[in-house]
Amino acid sequence: MSSILDSFKLNGKTALVTGAARGLGQGMALALAEAGADIVAVDILPADDTRKQVEAMGRKCATLAANLSDRSAIGTVVEEAKKFSSHLDILVNCAGIIRREDFDKFSEKDWDDVMGININAVFFLSQKFVQAALARQGKAKIINIASMLSFQGGIRVPSYTASKSAVQGLTRLIANEMASKGINCNAIAPGYMATDNTAPLRADANRSASILDRIPAGRWGTPDDLKGAVVFLASPASDYINGYTIAVDGGWLAR
Repeated sequence: MSSILDSFKLNGKTALVTGAARGLGQGMALALAEAGADIVAVDILPADDTRKQVEAMGRKCATLAANLSDRSAIGTVVEEAKKFSSHLDILVNCAGIIRREDFDKFSEKDWDDVMGININAVFFLSQKFVQAALARQGKAKIINIASMLSFQGGIRVPSYTASKSAVQGLTRLIANEMASKGINCNAIAPGYMATDNTAPLRADANRSASILDRIPAGRWGTPDDLKGAVVFLASPASDYINGYTIAVDGGWLAR
């Protein structure tokens, strides 16, 4: 007789994770490997550390270097991943960047760079992933990484806010079209996490204090805080969850 815990196992699955070289992407890749999945780690940076940690768990890991702002690279990523595994079961769209500047001074380049990675790459990679899943007639899971700024406007991050709001909407759209075909699409909205993206905020004593004052948990989040959510959304335990964004934020939105 199977246990409910069996529904969280990912044995025999393959997960493609973008932004997997460090930070939240690496943390989620390692969590999926802990749950039993083999990993395709995609990043513009070397992901050797991620590969070594995944292999130390007894799982297989391929690393693919790619600049996801180049749309021609996206099809190559999926084709190379298919050489590693005949079935891509899980896609985690974590790769993302941020640019900070006042609204009236924000440049076209900072707008285009952020939108290129944070939403364009999410759309086109998800599309390629879905096409591969439909071709093999298999179930699949897409997990997009949203943000607190999928719910709020933020300050001095116009392209980031726009892109992460779009991620939440795209997540719902994909779920609407693909749920009946065995493909779940959901999102995780991390709260204020101790990563490279938030280094300027944490270095600003006043800004950091104001952020911490609003978080009921009283601390910045870490990559480990996303492990449970990503394994849940990647696993059969979440088969009837579609188009939803789970906030992992220490209670930030509750305030």
